[in-house]
Amino acid sequence: MKPQIMIVAAEASSAHYALKLMQFWKAQGKDYSYFGVGSDAMEAEGFERLGKSEEMAVVGAAEIFAHFSELKSVFNSLVEQARIRKPNVVVVMDYPEFNLYLSRKLHAMGIKVYYYISPQVWAWRKSRVETIKKFCEKAFLLFPFEVDFYKSRDVPYEFVGHPLLDEMDPNLIDPVKIQYQKEKFGIKKTEKLLALMPGSRRGELDQHLDIQLEVARRLLVKHEHLRLVIFVAPTIRKVEMIARLENFKSPYILLQDDPNKMISLADYVLVASGTATLMVGLLQKPMVIMYRVKWLTGVFGRMLVRVKFFGLVNLILDREVVPERKLAEANPNELTRLMDRFISDPVYTQETIEALKQLPHFLGEKGATARVASSLEKHL
Repeated sequence: MKPQIMIVAAEASSAHYALKLMQFWKAQGKDYSYFGVGSDAMEAEGFERLGKSEEMAVVGAAEIFAHFSELKSVFNSLVEQARIRKPNVVVVMDYPEFNLYLSRKLHAMGIKVYYYISPQVWAWRKSRVETIKKFCEKAFLLFPFEVDFYKSRDVPYEFVGHPLLDEMDPNLIDPVKIQYQKEKFGIKKTEKLLALMPGSRRGELDQHLDIQLEVARRLLVKHEHLRLVIFVAPTIRKVEMIARLENFKSPYILLQDDPNKMISLADYVLVASGTATLMVGLLQKPMVIMYRVKWLTGVFGRMLVRVKFFGLVNLILDREVVPERKLAEANPNELTRLMDRFISDPVYTQETIEALKQLPHFLGEKGATARVASSLEKHL
């Protein structure tokens, strides 16, 4: 019988890293059986989906309450199938409220649980790390600044580095190659490309898209050499995005592709907070980071978050290299002002690019996926 691996990857970024893990094992000639929560792309690789990441990617207290019955159904299915199949190992990724409770249930069955893409327990509700310590074999850490936090609390961990480093193709930051790709979309050398990245969850689109479109509209009016591209996350159907853009009259390109390939085309990016900001930073693109949530989620956030920055690139570099605005501050007037500075001030833009070039030095060595695979294989 094939070794059984349960993976719970309910976020777009987590599903992307889970897919890379499956592809790594496949390239190594490993024949494993996978089930759990994942993406279309994971399913195409033979993953059996009990839950779909594009349907489960909700954010914040208000959104979780609204989708509680669907989430509970998937949760119960995972627990039941774990009981029946007894997987050799379970890999839970981010999505802390769901995955921490699931880890508790699976640990009680004697099933080994590993946390890959560890939740941001160092930022808020730090007590959750005790749950990881109690019910997970180990946490795989992506960021060096997480190590001291886990070590000080005696939580088993392994620093693996960030899997995004494995995808940093030099062609993606080669100006000649980038311009060649731009010309396929009719972008001239004299034109600059503004990219919108409103998020990978429907709730994020609800909160961010209209604001980003208004910012883009204003900038397009002011700067004749500016062109607009809107990136569609893999968890969002392109037809859904088209429907949301029905009343937007400014010219734009709508693109859904590999995230790194899309981002490489951009000159400036207005991006929702999350892993996408790290992709943008590693590709050395000046950006403004925004984040808005529903009122209830915002109340909890203000009470619980205890970090200087919320944008990953600023957290990693420990200074505000790129502007970030959240909640009411993430409004069209402020975001337009911040984006306009990049477009209007080439010196400031180049200084930002030079700072972003330092990011890889803070993320460990390449080979994160291989290190995670190696650590898990002792159970397989």
